[in-house]
Amino acid sequence: MIYQHLGNSGLIVSRLSLGTMTFGQGPMFGQVVNTISVPEASHMVDMALDYGINFIDTANGYTAGESEIILGKILKNKRKQVIVATKCGFRMGTAITDCGLSRHHMLQSVQDSLKRLNTDYIDVLYLHRPDLRTPVDEIAQAIDDIIRQGWVRYVGISNFPAWLAQKLLSYQEFKANNRIIVAQMYYSLVGRDIENDFMPFAQDNRLGLTVWSPLASGFLTGRYNAQNPHPKDGRRSKSEFPPVNYEHGYRIVAVLQDIAHIHQTSVAQVALAWILAKKIVTSVVIGANKIEQLVDNMASSDLQLTDAEINKLDNISKTPETYPNWFLNITSDPIVAKGLKP
Repeated sequence: MIYQHLGNSGLIVSRLSLGTMTFGQGPMFGQVVNTISVPEASHMVDMALDYGINFIDTANGYTAGESEIILGKILKNKRKQVIVATKCGFRMGTAITDCGLSRHHMLQSVQDSLKRLNTDYIDVLYLHRPDLRTPVDEIAQAIDDIIRQGWVRYVGISNFPAWLAQKLLSYQEFKANNRIIVAQMYYSLVGRDIENDFMPFAQDNRLGLTVWSPLASGFLTGRYNAQNPHPKDGRRSKSEFPPVNYEHGYRIVAVLQDIAHIHQTSVAQVALAWILAKKIVTSVVIGANKIEQLVDNMASSDLQLTDAEINKLDNISKTPETYPNWFLNITSDPIVAKGLKP
């Protein structure tokens, strides 16, 4: 296993992290129902730790808090070995105040997560989604308070647009508050949106970047094709999340299959290896419903794609640049570009 610092911090995490969204038994979202018991989850955690993974990802909203509870039981005697990340921001109760990033909800969410995880501290807390109704200064102060209290050691963001993330970060730096150090974003061969704005923002601010749903909820495993676009036992047959342009995706999967055949490995491993080849990515979250899926996904850390294979996947999965990115590229000064070329 390869390790990397999480953003501009001293925290060292594995380049693969174990996702626990599937832990628990009950509704998750849409028609998705989780079925993983404590013994099964414990086996997955042990396998991940044995493989060298030290970064485990959960959220207070996964299976209505059951994911955190199960993880807390499993890590009872292993807590110091693991970097635990959880999240807050989604609705966790019936009161109108039981959601968002208000100081009220953030502090309550952290205290509740500490109880469910049966721990004294959370290593990384992600703000799970933006809250445009709460002032940035209130969010920044709440982050500072939970870190100073010792409840949380590092804070990150998830699913934020670049402009709002920059606004929060700038306020934190202006006030000399504890700053966010990492962003967890959706990124895959069929979902490269963050390359337009968010990646340049993260790179410029030296934020770590962790990736959720690198296989687009199973689409990039090769199980989905034009003849059988929605396998009955597939996760995407229950929820089209994250959204995928299927025709574009089928072309990508065909290239993945060719490369997988050359390496005598799985399509999923190739898709994961493509992301792991991106230097800006700190850690890729892998989750599973079955032990064999986890074993296969973990093996992606040993797969080295050639430059030609990476370029082939880059080209087949490329999406149109958004404005103003394409305008900046078209109007780039050629004399300056040539003179400053390394």
